[in-house]
Amino acid sequence: MTDFVQELPEAAQAYLDQRRLDEVECIISDLPGIARGKAVPASKFARQQHFHLPDSIFYQTITGDWGEAAGEDGFIERDMILKPDMSTATAAPWTGDWTLQVIHDAFDRHGAPIPFSPRNVLKRVVDLYAAEGWEPVVAPEMEFFLVGRNIDPAHDIKPMMGRSGRPAAARQAYSMTAVDEFGPVIDDIYDFAEAQGFEIDGITQEGGAGQLEINLRHGDPVKLADEVFYFKRLIREAALRHDCFATFMAKPIADEPGSAMHIHHSVLDQATGKNLFSDANGEETQAFRHFIGGLQRHMPAAIAVMAPYVNSYRRYVKDHAAPINLEWGRDNRTTGIRVPLASPDARRVENRVAGMDCNPYLGIAASLACGYLGLKAQLEPSDEFRGDAYDGDGDFPQVLGQALELFEEAHELHEVLGPEFCRVYGIVKRSEYEEFLQVISPWEREHLLLNV
Repeated sequence: MTDFVQELPEAAQAYLDQRRLDEVECIISDLPGIARGKAVPASKFARQQHFHLPDSIFYQTITGDWGEAAGEDGFIERDMILKPDMSTATAAPWTGDWTLQVIHDAFDRHGAPIPFSPRNVLKRVVDLYAAEGWEPVVAPEMEFFLVGRNIDPAHDIKPMMGRSGRPAAARQAYSMTAVDEFGPVIDDIYDFAEAQGFEIDGITQEGGAGQLEINLRHGDPVKLADEVFYFKRLIREAALRHDCFATFMAKPIADEPGSAMHIHHSVLDQATGKNLFSDANGEETQAFRHFIGGLQRHMPAAIAVMAPYVNSYRRYVKDHAAPINLEWGRDNRTTGIRVPLASPDARRVENRVAGMDCNPYLGIAASLACGYLGLKAQLEPSDEFRGDAYDGDGDFPQVLGQALELFEEAHELHEVLGPEFCRVYGIVKRSEYEEFLQVISPWEREHLLLNV
């Protein structure tokens, strides 16, 4: 046990300093981004090299039903071999005992990566960049709402009560007073993040009532996706300590802005460490333009991954801080693709389309896949958009059914993400969509029952 603890990352060792480790949570992300796995005594974890879970965890819909995605052999629930990535070992500081979490990678019995495991999908895309001598770098931004406890789905979601005893107010973007309203929750978020060894670049109040944004420092895509995966859980746990919920729904409250996971991208030359988006004179390169061209060409099909639920498309509303098209512009937050103000070394492209409800591994993988296809095919973008992009027309899917149709036909994208992943993902999402279509909404009962 002593040797095992000494091999842990520094933050995990600091968390356990002079304490006895009780339990290890062996976890893996499913398609929605829910942590699945097993909790085992620390002594048993120290002795095991892997554990098993059925591959059917990747066939589940968000409602807990099963997509018919097993393939020609039928639904036989083969065991996967899950091996720990000890670099991901981190505290679970909200638990009652001393517990660590460790993310695992999924393999079949022959040692091949399970192709529809989200972390493996992202690794596949990163490996395609590496094969070209490129190193992708990302920086995700996480938006979410702190809301009152909602235990009846029939009731509207309400903003949480702040420390003043008043509901959180909307339209207070960047207000420090608004941030102070959530001080106790934010304090726990900081404490949990510190215990887990995560560096927060900043927390701000966003435009929605009770809406916050956390920015993470740029880095390796897999490592950053791991952090977002972990952060969703720690934020939920911090909120529960203060009698409220944290939600990552794309659009939880009507007439409020939605929550995005903006993704900043740059690409480095592996040999030199130089940013491919800037030349020796600090000017924009063809690679920079081709990356944008790839986002514009392929993101309509990839939106089914970045906006994975029917609720996701409620976010794409004019003048509500979410894009409605894939125009690109410099320092223009109305466009779907934004080039932030930055030095030549830090030149990057921001994807503002992805919702916070997406699986972070899959959202980042899909975005990088679009840029990769642009780089490989040397796709040219449209002319830079100047002005208010909300004055233009929408040019990407506005409902999940349409997005799935584009995704299912996107064969170039499938080759990058993996054909077997795309097959399984499409079937599961189609099952969710068809299940949703069986639900009659209050709007339909109110306006159609006696009027049509």
